[in-house]
Amino acid sequence: MAMPPATARRAACALAAAATLVLAGCASMAPPLETPTLPVPAHYAMPGADTGTPAATTGWRDYFTDPRLQALIAQALANNRDLRVTALRVQEARAAYGIQRADMLPTLGAQAGMDRSRVPGDLNLTRQPLLGSQYQVGLGLASWEIDFWGRVRSLNDAALQNYLASDAARRAVTLGLIAQVAQSELALRELEERLLLAHQAIASRKESLRIFQRRVDVGSASRLNLTQVQTLLSQAEALGAQLEQARAQQANALALLVGAPVGPTPATVRLDTLQMPPLRVGLPSDLLAQRPAIMAAEHQLRAAQAQIGAARAAFFPRVALTGSLGTASAELGGLFDSGSQAWTFSPTISVPLFNGGRLRNNLNLTEVRRDIAVANYEKTVQGAFRDVSDALVARQLLARQLAIAQDARAAQSERARLSQLRYDHGAAAFLEVLDAQRDLLVADQQVVQLRRALLSSQVSLYAALGGGALAEPPRCHQCH
Repeated sequence: MAMPPATARRAACALAAAATLVLAGCASMAPPLETPTLPVPAHYAMPGADTGTPAATTGWRDYFTDPRLQALIAQALANNRDLRVTALRVQEARAAYGIQRADMLPTLGAQAGMDRSRVPGDLNLTRQPLLGSQYQVGLGLASWEIDFWGRVRSLNDAALQNYLASDAARRAVTLGLIAQVAQSELALRELEERLLLAHQAIASRKESLRIFQRRVDVGSASRLNLTQVQTLLSQAEALGAQLEQARAQQANALALLVGAPVGPTPATVRLDTLQMPPLRVGLPSDLLAQRPAIMAAEHQLRAAQAQIGAARAAFFPRVALTGSLGTASAELGGLFDSGSQAWTFSPTISVPLFNGGRLRNNLNLTEVRRDIAVANYEKTVQGAFRDVSDALVARQLLARQLAIAQDARAAQSERARLSQLRYDHGAAAFLEVLDAQRDLLVADQQVVQLRRALLSSQVSLYAALGGGALAEPPRCHQCH
């Protein structure tokens, strides 16, 4: 049945008044955000490359082009438990934000009820027992705070920033996991190549031992030479055993990251075949928009600022509305008759007078937490600057060390060849051959180690620059 004109006008006036109050309650008492001055130099001490693509817009598949490494990273992103927990934390923060955002809107509920009562005769004028009924149907507005001072809005902003911080932290954990898998795979390949070199040395020295054993048997070589060959073989076998242990442990570490057992690297895959594209380093200020960890720290700082606004607004009066609109009748059939409309409108104002210093201490607490967030932000920026600087230094100086080690290895190889020739012609003692072969094995091992370290520095630089952070599509479409 249609609502009478007078009642409709009253309801419209009430809604208009509520809307006016809502529009008036848009102010916020949160202090303006002043991002701290970048606590790092304007330029890196070690210059970076001006060519290449920015790391933040380079997806991990574009940077790590090796098929086996891509498969391991994809498997880790799908199975890693730490990353799964971080993703669930994002969902948790998003749900908390949704709960807080609901406080900005009124809560409406439909209600229907029936009251049946009996009044004894000695309690009414008729001296007869009275039976009564009341039926009602309507819409109710729960206590809804009119946000004059921006308290609810500040809490909503804080919840939103916490959600954004958790999503940035998820991206930081994702990037960290990608770098960990790449570093672990490089370490595994290094150990496998070093183990292969050790096995080759063991096989060669076993053959030398067999030859010298025959020479000793026929009297053409001394037992001292035989013991020297045995010592050389024992050293290679000891190195092989150490590398086998390290290789097994490294495979276990990689399996933990990936979430599944890891098979051996194909023999055709070597460290010197891995290629990573050059990256444009840019300036330290670029890290603010590229490094997920810095983004998370900034969102946490914004959340702390919003909490100050809520704490300040708590000193002022709170205005809340409660009301209902519906019909009521003593007869069920008369609920929708003319004149049965019923409504209530109950605004309330609460003013804090004395609370034992709770509000003041709460404001002090939020300000201290804001200062902590500022310090954490500055620390995160400084840590990011150091990570990039360390990676740049490592990339440049390790490349130089690798070139030196390769030259040294070539010299050691020639030395070993000449020492063997001198010994075969009786111009040198076998000890000279022994020393040359031992030094050649060390040089071979060092070249592999430095090659892996150089590749690791490129992985570290990619992670330090926020690799792939801007290549991922935004996931905050539910924030608006």
